[in-house]
Amino acid sequence: MGPRYRIELADLAAHRYRVTLTLPAPAAEQELSLPVWIPGSYLVREFAKQLSGLGARQGSRELAVEQLDKARWRVRCSGRAALTVSYDIYAFDASVRTAWLDSQRGFFNASSLCLRAHGQEADTHRLELAGVPKGWRVATEMAATRGGYEAASYDELLDHPFEIGAHWQGEFMAAGVPHRIVVAGAWPSFDGQRLLADVQRICEAQIAFWGGAPFERYSFLLWAVDDGHGGLEHRASTALICARRELPTAAEAQSPSDNYVRLLGLFSHEYFHAWNVKRLRPAEFTTFDYQRENYTELLWFFEGFTSYYDELMLLRAGLVDAPRYLKLLTASVNGVLGTPGRCVQPLSQASFEAWTKYYRPDENSPNTASNYYAQGALVALCLDLSLRARKSSLDALMLRLWQSSAGGPVSEADILAAVQVLGGDDVAGLLRRWVHGTDELPLRELLAAAGIDWRDEGRASVAQRLGLRARESALTGITITHVLSGGAAEAGGLNARDDVIGCNGWRLRRLDDAPALLDAGGTRLRLLVGRDQRLVELDVDLPPPRPAAAALALADGAQAARRRWLGA
Repeated sequence: MGPRYRIELADLAAHRYRVTLTLPAPAAEQELSLPVWIPGSYLVREFAKQLSGLGARQGSRELAVEQLDKARWRVRCSGRAALTVSYDIYAFDASVRTAWLDSQRGFFNASSLCLRAHGQEADTHRLELAGVPKGWRVATEMAATRGGYEAASYDELLDHPFEIGAHWQGEFMAAGVPHRIVVAGAWPSFDGQRLLADVQRICEAQIAFWGGAPFERYSFLLWAVDDGHGGLEHRASTALICARRELPTAAEAQSPSDNYVRLLGLFSHEYFHAWNVKRLRPAEFTTFDYQRENYTELLWFFEGFTSYYDELMLLRAGLVDAPRYLKLLTASVNGVLGTPGRCVQPLSQASFEAWTKYYRPDENSPNTASNYYAQGALVALCLDLSLRARKSSLDALMLRLWQSSAGGPVSEADILAAVQVLGGDDVAGLLRRWVHGTDELPLRELLAAAGIDWRDEGRASVAQRLGLRARESALTGITITHVLSGGAAEAGGLNARDDVIGCNGWRLRRLDDAPALLDAGGTRLRLLVGRDQRLVELDVDLPPPRPAAAALALADGAQAARRRWLGA
């Protein structure tokens, strides 16, 4: 008999779970630990900080619990009698990564609640729920048993989140595989049938892409909140969070809104992960160490390439057309080009340093860090178009890796070897430089060859011209959040967290009003800035107007190449 967990929804008002772990056959010195991170989210989150009241006993005999470090304990047992360990978990983190409990719903990942019994990780783990309010339902893809649930190992236990509450639920079949969408917190006007139909198309497109589903059932567990967006992938489910305005409603037009398309992209992204990261995964993730950071240089592939396919799958599923897809791609291109850090930190390094840089951003992050999601997606785009020019594709690469690894771990050498077979040494060399270097990607040339026009359009905002990012509010005014490297704002001495109060003797409430305060032909802005309770005057030269951003559109030429890529 392996570890058994009883998880009681003990106090909804206090957001407290009560967990009782029973080990029928404990070690003489039984070590226990709680993970410090959850796979798929590369930050040490210290889940043990929410644990309290840890106690242990064998029968009626209380045992001392020795704490070994921040998330590890030891209990010295007497004989082979069952060991019972009890503790409380505070659960009030509104995310997909940890645990939540209130009067409306419960949610948890076992990594936040379930202590690991060292030496018994490979045994069957059983879980039962207690104190579930009347009228609440439980949604998980963990195997149901009489009186509870079971997982084949501790790893599997951690890979099945639980959604508990009076939620909405709908089901559909995709390629013969049962799927379920669970939604908590939706508006009364939520159109669940439309969401089911649209997500079904995404799932069918992806199952067709990979040649089959690696699971027998799949659940999407979605929590709709006032403001939020994100997801975390699991082997047969995903936990999602979105803003309620992203949900389709009865008033939703036939053409999906930008908010709804964003939500569909999230569904697509996390579903693609069921293949690309949960099965096909970095060689460094063959086994997980839950007590410390697990490093890899391959997040540009597993997150970035997934980010390329998430919106492309919306096109292939017929949920957006080619012009709408190019609009989505344009936003990604402009986001990357507006971040100086792309020319400083290689994507391989960004992947390795995700633990300290991507997940812990500050005001200087845009200047020193690249984004392995968005920039990795553009590398995928460049690789796809480069392979297509040689009569292959990124699709062929993904399937080759999936088949050659039997849906298991791969290394960068495996990826480059597959690219070499499909595209030759030159394409493999390009990919290596794009990932390990900081040169600009050849986006314009590759898109032009694929029948896509690159146009510069719009007028840059004053913030763009100055090289800064700011938060503007009618109540709080203008606060600078980021000063970008090499820009006029940096040269003029502006700092992040400065409050811009006035310009050239006038009260300034919007940065875009600043040009109106210049003398004819003038470029010098004398800014009155609030900084740490002091008023500072700074002279900043406003650069001349320039286009705001790139725009991508269907070109007249290269239609055959574009058709092979986009089907348009």
